[in-house]
Order: sequence, then C-alpha cells, then structure tokens
Amino acid sequence: MECENDGGIFESICNTIKKFEPCMNDYLYAYNITNDTYYISKKAVERFALSTNLFHRVAETHKKFVYPDDLAMLMEDLDKLVRGEKTSHNIKYRWLGKDGEPIWINCRGQIYEENGEKFLLGCINEIGEKQIADNVSNLLGEVALKEKVLEGKKNNQKGYILRVGIDDFKDINERFGVEYGDYILRALADCMKKVAAPYQMIYRMVGDEFILMDSSNGTPQQAEEVYDKICWEIEKVIEEDNYKSVYTLSGGIITNDDVKGKTYNEMSKISQFALSQAKAKGKNQVYRFKEEDYQKFLRRRETLRLMCQAVARNFEGFELYFQPIVDSENGSLFAAETLLRFHISETEMLSPAEFIPILEDSGLIIPVGKWILKNALKMCLECQKSFPDFKISVNLSYIQISKSQILEEIIRDVDELNLEPGSVIVELTESGYLENTMIMQNLWEKLKSYGVCIALDDFGTGYSNLQNIGNLTPNIVKLDRSFTLKALKNEYENRLMTHVIQMVHSIGLKICVEGVETKDELSYIKEMEPDYIQGFYYGRPCPRNEFLDKFMI
Repeated sequence: MECENDGGIFESICNTIKKFEPCMNDYLYAYNITNDTYYISKKAVERFALSTNLFHRVAETHKKFVYPDDLAMLMEDLDKLVRGEKTSHNIKYRWLGKDGEPIWINCRGQIYEENGEKFLLGCINEIGEKQIADNVSNLLGEVALKEKVLEGKKNNQKGYILRVGIDDFKDINERFGVEYGDYILRALADCMKKVAAPYQMIYRMVGDEFILMDSSNGTPQQAEEVYDKICWEIEKVIEEDNYKSVYTLSGGIITNDDVKGKTYNEMSKISQFALSQAKAKGKNQVYRFKEEDYQKFLRRRETLRLMCQAVARNFEGFELYFQPIVDSENGSLFAAETLLRFHISETEMLSPAEFIPILEDSGLIIPVGKWILKNALKMCLECQKSFPDFKISVNLSYIQISKSQILEEIIRDVDELNLEPGSVIVELTESGYLENTMIMQNLWEKLKSYGVCIALDDFGTGYSNLQNIGNLTPNIVKLDRSFTLKALKNEYENRLMTHVIQMVHSIGLKICVEGVETKDELSYIKEMEPDYIQGFYYGRPCPRNEFLDKFMI
C-alpha cells in the first residue's frame, strides 16, 4: 500500500520517512489530518499491534492498538488537533505490542500546513525501553550488549562473559549516599576498562552489575585471571580512598558453549545465576557456570512453584505419614511421629531433605506447618479411639517459632479438638534453634506449663548437645540413627551411648532410640534400657489409612 494524496505532498513526506528509518531507533510518523491518513515507520508493524503502517480513519484505527485505559486521553488530544485548538502534540501513553502487552511510548508532533492541507509530523519513542548507554559509568548498557550478543551468535563467536557485581552495594548507598555509590560504580567501570583487552567489551547492567564480554576464544581460566585483576585494581581504589568504604566483588563466568542455542534472555538469566552462585557461596569469589548446578536451581524453583500452587489449592499434593514409637519394655504403641511428604506428580514423591529447606527458606513452612499441626492432632484423636493414651509427635521448624504465633496455634487446635495437652509431643529438629535460646526457652516454658511434651530430636548429630538438655529441659531426648549405628559397631560408642542413656535417666528424663531396624539391633539396644524405640523394625513411615489399618486394632 503506497502513500496517497492529491498533491503528492504526503507521498513526499512518507518517502522522506522511509529514507530516515534505517538510521533511527525511534518511529517517525505523518498524519494527514485533511485526508485522515496516517503513515508510520514500517518497523513499527514488527513491534506493535498494527496490521499495516499506512491506514485511513485514523481515530477509529487507533482504537485497535492503543491500550484501552489511555484511549480517552488520546482521542481528546487528537480532537483538539483536528479542530485547530492545538498546534503541537506531546503525550505519554501506551500502545499494544504484538503479544498484546502494553508498551509505554512518548508521542510528539507538530502541526504543519501546506497548500491547504494540515499535517501532524512527529516521532514516537519507547520510554520504557532500557537505555543504550549509562552516564554514570560512561559505558554502553544492556541494549547494546544484546545487539553484540546477537551479532556474535550469527558469526558463531567464541569466548566468555564475566558478570561482576559489588557485594552489599545497597549498604554502601545507605551509609554514604547515592553520589558516593555512583563514584564507586565509576571506579569499578574504570578498573574493568583498565584490565580489558582491545577485543573485550564492557557493559553496565542493572544496579551494581557489569559485564565484560570476550570475543576472542577466551577460556574460563582466563576469565578468572581477569576477575582477579579487576579485584586487584579495586583494592587499589579502596586504598587510595583511605578505606572510606571497604567492599568486595563477586563474579560469574559463562562461555558461549554454555549458552549455545539459547536466546539472549536465557543467556542473561544464566549469567545472573552464575553471579548469584558466587554471592551465595560467600561473596568475594568467582563462580564458573555448571549445568548441573543450574538444573538443581531450576528444579528448586519449580518445586517452590508447585508447593505454592499446592498451598493455594488447599495443600493438594502434601500428605502426612506416620511412624510408630513403641514402649521398649513391652513393645506397646506409645506414639507416632508425624512426617511430611510432597507429591509433585502421581508417580513422584520428593524427599523431605529436598523440599523441607525450600519450605523454610520461602516461608511456606508457616502455612504448611499450620496444616500439619491441625491434621496431626486429628490423627491423634482418631487413634485415641483405640489407644486412649496414644500421643502424636510433631516437628516444629525454627521459622515457625520465630515468625508465627505457634504457641497460640497449638493451644487453639488442642482446645478445639478437646485433646489433652499431654497427648502432643513437640520436637525440635533444626540447628537454627540453637541460635536464639531466649525465644526457645520462653516458648518451651509456656508449652510445658500448658502440658505439652517436649522432645529434643537428633541428639548426637552435632547440633544437639548437653547444654541444650539443660537449657530446654525436654521431657524426651531422641538419639539419632547415626548415634545408634555407631553404638552397634563400636565398643567405645556403645559405652558412650549407654552412659548418655543413664545420664538422661538420672535427671528424670525419658529417652527414645531412633533407627532400630532388625531384631538383633533391637535386642542389643534394649540392653541399654531406653524408654522408647522408633525404627523400621516396628514400622516404616506410612500414610494415615495404612497406619490405622496396621496399628489400630
């Protein structure tokens, strides 16, 4: 479709736009108000929801690609231009992209009249788009990096990308102000330029992050050497600044082979992952991208997504398993430990060692913990129909204790079900408990005052120690399976375990030995006279209905 008008002026304007288009990132346009015809740079059709770059019935057609919320504002401005109430146009609003998502633009124009015809000539630029260059560091930005990466892919370019970030940069800005932060950014940019070879380009990314791109078959080992040189240069800057602020750098390295066949966005995510890994491993170091680490990261992220989805769907996919705890003297059922399981599909169930840390890190353990508690207590009530003295054991996460009203939740749920508080055993299971004993002691004292039993779990694994028995004064101490195994194989460990049991008994506490799996192990352990035994010999963890069928006679 060609430009049309009676006198050829509009066609001449359109041809001029065509000539300038290859030289511009923005979109030139011409609106013939007299003939109600609109022409825009052809590349706008590739970016926006336009079917053509030349159209009539301009106001009506704009309704097809202008974001609905902005339409009234645009129509009012166009109406004033058509009526001659305005001679210029300058508004910020949104057009719809090819994917239907809104894109912010700034549309500017000026009225121009010739031979009785009125035109609006102007330019549209995307104001949400990232800057091509950065004035703080005097470096090109991510838009320029993307162009370079895409160009390199066409030429099958080899080399590496080193992504560098300033550790705890937010603290520097908060302590010294943004201007000093900008000074450090410029200093890092200068250090990187000083180290970089002529065939290496440097770009400013988001925040405190920079990328050095090598396009000459550089190796990861060479990238590490470059990182070391940058760190050395920044140390000199810190020294010259009289140690006003001491900071370190982390770096992530990826090669072209790591991102072969991937899009720019995928490459950017992988380089960000590499840098994040360096920071997660303690900062002030460099990390070389490993595909297996990235797959673990993706799996963790997907697991978190699935668990968020499960919580939103009334905990669909979560399931409680129960393992019996028996009285060692007569082998009768004493209690059951509640264990959480998570199904990511009908055929795959994740190990608790994999998903429990994700629950805790994300904070999902708080809603999931409430669900566990309520359903575990309901199970206790069910089992007490057959065994009135039956108890249920529930593990608490340190996150629940420190960030939720766990005491109130336990009391509320116990009271609602009309259970005896002594029917509930609460277990500590995680090393974080040892970091804030005042919180723990306060909670434990209130729980014990209410009548709930307290168990110190995993004793002997390195986290639990005699001090915790003194601080927390639990009702029950549970010896971990690893402790049990050592005692079964080593005479010294056997004597140690015997003395621990005797010591626990001497201060009036009960002891439970975990991990007893065979009849011979049972006989051996019973000679030490523990109070309770838990292990595969008496039963593996199993779902609710299976537990009821096996143990509720």
